[in-house]
Amino acid sequence: MRQRLSSEPDRYRGRRRVPTPPRSRYAVVVTSAFVGAGVVALGAASNLPDNKAVDPDVLQSLSKSSSITTDALENRTGDKAASRGENREANTQLSAEEAAKDLYLLPLDEYEFTSPFGVRFGKLHAGIDLAAPDGTPYKAVHGGTVTAAGYAGGYGYSITVRQDDGTEIIYAHSRRLLVQKGDKVKAGQVIGEVGNTGYSYGTHLHLEVHVKGTPIDPITFLDERGVSIKLQLESVYAGVPADGAS
Repeated sequence: MRQRLSSEPDRYRGRRRVPTPPRSRYAVVVTSAFVGAGVVALGAASNLPDNKAVDPDVLQSLSKSSSITTDALENRTGDKAASRGENREANTQLSAEEAAKDLYLLPLDEYEFTSPFGVRFGKLHAGIDLAAPDGTPYKAVHGGTVTAAGYAGGYGYSITVRQDDGTEIIYAHSRRLLVQKGDKVKAGQVIGEVGNTGYSYGTHLHLEVHVKGTPIDPITFLDERGVSIKLQLESVYAGVPADGAS
């Protein structure tokens, strides 16, 4: 740091440091009250023989009042901090619940993507096929209500889960069903086992998605929700546990 020469003007001579203003209006009022009380006390003391000596009783009174008000301010700050902490906890809880409602997951831990959505043998193949060994447990892609669970002709043993928005997801060709009509399921919950029932060529899970009664490509539908069937990747919430999940 450069030393100031004696010939240089002292730009700071006679200046006083301005104190940082209090943060709240409440603190401003309290601080002003103490300053005013101090001025009154000092003014009264100027009438004494030695105007530098302030009445000890006055100082004690000011100190006591300052201590009481400081405690009140600290308690008030503590209450606000606790309130903010409670609000953050409530918001975190709400966010977790909302995240669980929007959770989408892969139906199988391991599989081979064997058939896409589209026309096949002159007919619409309204879903996708995921090959896996017979008896492999599969999970609900999303939460909802089971509206059908049983043998359904060409679908074999199948499950239909309806979401809150009316979207339906169908799981077909199962060997065994682990839920029944009316059950509430969550994303990641095991609901059946891969099989080869109905019109099926090899053990696999046939997955369909119906939006407003119309079948759409599950690949596109799930990709928009953070789940990639082809890359076997799940959304960022994949680690959230679901009741009944294995």
